[in-house]
Amino acid sequence: MARKNYIGRRKTSTARLYIKPGKGEFIINGKPHDEYLNTQADINIAKLPLTITETEGKYDIKITVRGGGTTGQAGAISLAIARALDEHEENVHSVLKSNRLLTRDSRMVERKKYGQPKARKRFQFSKR
Repeated sequence: MARKNYIGRRKTSTARLYIKPGKGEFIINGKPHDEYLNTQADINIAKLPLTITETEGKYDIKITVRGGGTTGQAGAISLAIARALDEHEENVHSVLKSNRLLTRDSRMVERKKYGQPKARKRFQFSKR
């Protein structure tokens, strides 16, 4: 079987994932996942598709992730894993879809507008 990579995106992060049957190795940018992702919340987000489909420890996963912050990267990893599992495992599509793991989160940072300090914040208004 040809080595196929799966892509997941979130905000400005992009994750490329390589998956193969194995002992459950989970490597992100050359480091173990718990060493690369700082918070337990980010680890839980990244591992959510594996937990829900009960396939933890079944595959060796190698991920290259670039751009964004840790939360965006965790979301990108989650989408890439969900897409890979959808193709490798039978009968997990409905579980992943019902938990909204196969849909890319389209929310992005709103751009800053001119004449304002931030996207929506206005400069202080003084009547007098």
